[in-house]
Amino acid sequence: MAVIFHEATKIFHLFNNEISYIMRIMENGQMENLYYGKAIRDQEDFGHMHEETMRSLMSVCVPEPGILSMQYTKQEYPVYGTGDYRSPAFTVVQENGSRIVNYIYVSHKIYKGKKEILPLPATYVEEEAEADSLEITLHDQVTDTDLILSYTIYTSVPVITRNARFVQAGPQTVILDRAMSASVEFLDMDFEMVHLAGAWSRERYVKNRKLEMGIQSIQNLAGTGSSSDHNPFLALKRPHTTESQGEVYGFSLVYSGNFLAQVEVSTFDLTRVMLGIHPEGFAWELKQGESFQTPEVVMVYSDKGLNKMSQVYHRLYRTRMMRGKWRDQVRPILLNNWEATYFDFNEEKILTIARKAKEAGVELFVLDDGWFGTRNDDYHGLGDWYVNRSKLPDGIDGLSKKVEEIGLKFGLWVELEMVNKDSDLYRAHPDWVIGAPNRFESHARHQFVLDFSRKEVVDYIYEMISKVIRESSISYIKWDMNRYMSEPYSKGTEPSKQGMVMHRYILGVYDLYTRLTTQFPDILFESCASGGARFDPAMLYFAPQTWTSDDTDAGERLKIQYGTSYVYPIVSIGSHVSAVPNHQLLRTTPIDTRANVAYFGTFGYELDLNLLSDSEMEKVKRQIAFMKQHRSLIQMEGDFYRLVSPFEGAGNETAWMVVSPDQSEAIAGFYQRLNKINASWLRLKLQGLCEDTLYEVSCNMEPAFDLDETLASVYGIQEEEEAVQVYQAYGAELMYAGIPINRTDLMIKGGDFASLLYIIKKIEK
Repeated sequence: MAVIFHEATKIFHLFNNEISYIMRIMENGQMENLYYGKAIRDQEDFGHMHEETMRSLMSVCVPEPGILSMQYTKQEYPVYGTGDYRSPAFTVVQENGSRIVNYIYVSHKIYKGKKEILPLPATYVEEEAEADSLEITLHDQVTDTDLILSYTIYTSVPVITRNARFVQAGPQTVILDRAMSASVEFLDMDFEMVHLAGAWSRERYVKNRKLEMGIQSIQNLAGTGSSSDHNPFLALKRPHTTESQGEVYGFSLVYSGNFLAQVEVSTFDLTRVMLGIHPEGFAWELKQGESFQTPEVVMVYSDKGLNKMSQVYHRLYRTRMMRGKWRDQVRPILLNNWEATYFDFNEEKILTIARKAKEAGVELFVLDDGWFGTRNDDYHGLGDWYVNRSKLPDGIDGLSKKVEEIGLKFGLWVELEMVNKDSDLYRAHPDWVIGAPNRFESHARHQFVLDFSRKEVVDYIYEMISKVIRESSISYIKWDMNRYMSEPYSKGTEPSKQGMVMHRYILGVYDLYTRLTTQFPDILFESCASGGARFDPAMLYFAPQTWTSDDTDAGERLKIQYGTSYVYPIVSIGSHVSAVPNHQLLRTTPIDTRANVAYFGTFGYELDLNLLSDSEMEKVKRQIAFMKQHRSLIQMEGDFYRLVSPFEGAGNETAWMVVSPDQSEAIAGFYQRLNKINASWLRLKLQGLCEDTLYEVSCNMEPAFDLDETLASVYGIQEEEEAVQVYQAYGAELMYAGIPINRTDLMIKGGDFASLLYIIKKIEK
């Protein structure tokens, strides 16, 4: 077992070959964290790791002559009011108004495998031998309430998952107005906090700050999504930790609603990390026999830098968070019509685009917004999930079959959680919209949020959209969500339970996802929320890929995809080649660079291929052929490495790569933002290769644009079939000396926003 309980010393040790997590039952019956980090040898007693001394103003929580104080103790699940003056992990409000509780150890259970925490999504195991789990039951005698702290340690990777559950056994009704999922404490503050922040079209930028005394936190209060502002993830790394070396602790919350991720440093340098549902607006009533389950936190430890942390998250979330048919399958190359047509389309226009897509080698056509109700703009029709016959006289069923006759699979866009007031749904059920009585209801994109905390609303939407799916031939669904929640109030919920609405809303989203993915298991779902405003692990449980950002500009996508890769697997990153000038920035970038960025994701197109030149169309065909050849390595098999950060230095270069598990093959992308004149030398140092293996390194040097004969002569550009640079080098050279990058090559590939794609293959002796 990877979980051991030492009865004599009352110490729990969770460990594998890479990590250790050690706790003990204190003399007051509460739980203390003694150590979390690199694996250490097990022994009977780790009690010497407990630090204790008498200090002025210290409140002692055991009878004299004891000196145990919660203020200076690394608590496992801290509570306010008994001598600890830092932020608590939970608060239980009792009928007499008191918030003072005392949860003490009662029992524990150690078992093989891992339990589900339904209706919440969570990581899982397929065989019991993959993980060991521990449940510690604590009890508060006055309220007669149980608190179950759950832990799972995976046996072969440095991963521990955490969650908490409250069970009300007694007759009184209690209110949880704070219930975090996990709390972890460190003895020092010598860390930097890394998190992912941004906004619409610049999601998940990497942010780094040194810890100081006090509270550093990120949060989401948007209600309907984990948000583009802050992702439900943070990491603590040592100041000298890099991508390839040093200690880092990752914390990822498996939740899609309001969250708080907080790091608090005490004036004695103790560092407390907590993640969970945001307590603002949260109040969960527990009556006798009822329970409340918190979301899961996934903790990853690495002593080999940030890349190792990310690779662990990638493998875990791809194989033990994603589920179903698409978990282990490469993604189809798709074409989405949104930026090609917006709302202005009919059946023939769609089929014309689809035919050209088939000619290029595309496998899936996706019909975006505008196919339903009276939807000709974003003012009307949202919520009326029946076909707009004026645009599509043969319906979705007819169109989907015609697209399949062309030789493509068919996909469909939906936005199931929203409604326009100019819609049949709103006219029939105005009370189904989230909004406070006698208050103005704020609008966004001319739409409003349906109250998914109410079962009847979820049932209605399920019946409407499942009818469309059943009657058609649909292989893919893009589930969008284009606004946050305002005036959070449910007209179908009694006043005393309004603090339960926002969490129940997310449970309603999970319920609808569960029903649809269960009834239609062959459909590939992609989550979307104005791009990446709901990119979180919980969504991957239902939809194994996410539209990463509405910003499709290749230059901006480098930052977005780079930051996203801190936690999320490459196969989950929705990435498209779009038209130029780009629809968000009006920037023109080479079509080679657009593809070289999009390769490191799901890959697809968002344009009308009929509008491309013949030479561009030939490039598209070669791009699609390349992706089909290499997508298994990129999406499913390879380890992803970040090489050069767009967030460091001048940010003019970005590089990353993916390496096969046997180190026999790799693909590396190098990207330049702005061209430089008479600039210094460049070397791209790779990672993850075998030092003693001889590799062939090749790079296609076909020009990004047509040059006249004079310029071609100046730069020595050869015919297309001779335009591949090839040389040989051992892995040690490629990693420690690097690939020399010729500035002229970057000029040939476009200059500004140029890119180079390197194919590295082992040479068999």
